[in-house]
This record gives sequence, C-alpha cells and structure tokens, in this order.
Amino acid sequence: MDRTFHITVVSNSSLPRPEAKHLSSVFGLLSSVLCFRSCVLCLVSLVFLTFCLIGCTTPEEEPIWEKIKIGDLAPRRGGKPPAARLIKTINFDLHIFEIPAENIDKLDDTRKNLYTRPLRFNSLHAFGANSFSVHFGQIRMLDEIYNLLLAANGKIIAKVSLMLADGQDESIAITGLDGPRTIFFTSTYGSREGANIGPGILILRLKAQTIPGSRGVCNVTAYPVFSPPIIRGTIPQLEARAKRGEFPFSAAAFALKMGTGDFVLLGPKEYISDQTALGGLFFSNPKGSLFFSKTERKPPELKPAVRIFLLVCTRTNY
Repeated sequence: MDRTFHITVVSNSSLPRPEAKHLSSVFGLLSSVLCFRSCVLCLVSLVFLTFCLIGCTTPEEEPIWEKIKIGDLAPRRGGKPPAARLIKTINFDLHIFEIPAENIDKLDDTRKNLYTRPLRFNSLHAFGANSFSVHFGQIRMLDEIYNLLLAANGKIIAKVSLMLADGQDESIAITGLDGPRTIFFTSTYGSREGANIGPGILILRLKAQTIPGSRGVCNVTAYPVFSPPIIRGTIPQLEARAKRGEFPFSAAAFALKMGTGDFVLLGPKEYISDQTALGGLFFSNPKGSLFFSKTERKPPELKPAVRIFLLVCTRTNY
C-alpha cells in the first residue's frame, strides 16, 4: 500500500518570535526614558535660566519701618536710656537805647532802683574813671527800668538776640573807626595810657562760663574790645591772625553771675563828647540822633546822644 506523505514547509516568518517582541519592548522603554530625560533636562535648564535672571536683579529693600516693631517704640523699662550730651547755653536779649545827652542826669533815677553788689571788676576805680557805670536788676524790675528809659526821651535803636555756649564769646559792634587813632583810657593800675588802634570796630564782647556745682546760673563777663577788620568765613588762620591784633580794654571789664530773668544796665557816668576817650567812643554819639519832644508838638530835633545797653538773660541751659 502506497502511502504518500505531504510535507508542508512552514516558513518561520509566519510564527511569532518571542525574542523580537522582547527587544521591541526594551527599545520602546529606552526611548521613553530618553524622552523623559530630555524633558527633565529642558525643565532644569529653564529653571536655572530663570534663577539666573532673577539673581541678576537687585532685590528691593524692605522699607525701614517694616522692620520696626511696636516694642521698639515703647519707652525703655528696667534701665535708663543712654544719656544725651547736654549742650550748655545761655540766651540774652540786648536792648540798645539812645537818649539825648542833655537827659543823662535822668539815668540816676533809673540806677537808684538797681544793685551793684553782685558785680565784680578788674579795678572798680579804673572802671569808673573810664566813665563806665553798670547796675544789676531782676525780672520784677525790668518793666520799670524800661519805662524810665523811655521817660528820659530814650528810644530803642537796636535789639540783638544772642545764644552763647559754655566758654564761647560773642561780639556786638558798637562803632567803627575809619582810620588810625589813639584812644586814651585809665588802666587797671590807675595810669593814663593810650592805645594806637584803627581802622576797625569797637565791640562789646560777652562770654559765658559754667560754675562748677551750680545749676541755672553762669558767669558772664563783658568788656570793650577793639577789633581790626575781619572777613568772616575766610581761612581760619587769617581770621585767627586778625583776632590776635585785637586790643581788649580790660580796665572796663565787669563780671557777675546771671540766671534767667537777671539783667544789667550799662551806661556812661557822664556825657563825654571826646571820641579819643574810651568812654566817649563807646557811649557817645556826638553827631546826634533825631528825637521827638514829649511836651511840644514840633518836628524832631537832632541832638547829641548817649548809648545805653540793657542786657537781659532770657534763658539758661546749665
């Protein structure tokens, strides 16, 4: 019996390949990983670039008040705050009057209500010999003194407000000298002397100094000084050199303790028209000023005058 066998050749391509499928999965996974990695790198690069751009910009500072807490504004407790340095000062108002020279005797009515006890001098004799007179008063007397000066047909020609620190001096111009001149005065030794000065100005110099252990009062010194012309605000060395050319008339100096409400009245003992005498140069105005009559209705008259200085202490910070 003939048996016929049919052999069918089956191609391998028609069968699934397990290993090919496995490789395809591996390659797909690898592609996904590489894609994910690329995305991550892009994201990281973007973040880094953003950070760099932000870092290049100067950060805006917080307003200072945002750093202050309410507790910082509260007063300190449990201890004293740091002591501030106290600037010691004294304040003055200087009233400058002129009265007719013919009424100088009326100053006696003003002076008799005042005192000389607190005043100190280098030489009382020399002070008076130079025709200087000074008296002390307190606030309760001020209005009366003011009215007596006005009653003597006086008028205010200037008012100067001053503030002196401890040890500081201040100068008030009195009159000018337009050329060289010899000024005669009585020295502290009682001798008659002459000072060759000018051009420049005659000034009243004031100086205040603390008194150790005392509060509310200070030592005040006043004296006339000749000063050569000084250009303020220039080179300090030049100003110092000009100041060395000053001539202080120490024989006409006085000093006293002063506190708030105290005042001194400085004026001439007598009228001296001579402008080569210290007292005449400091107090007298021989060229005259215009004065109105208090009793008659007539135009003002030009009369020789004398200057009176009323120095009032308005405040002390000592």
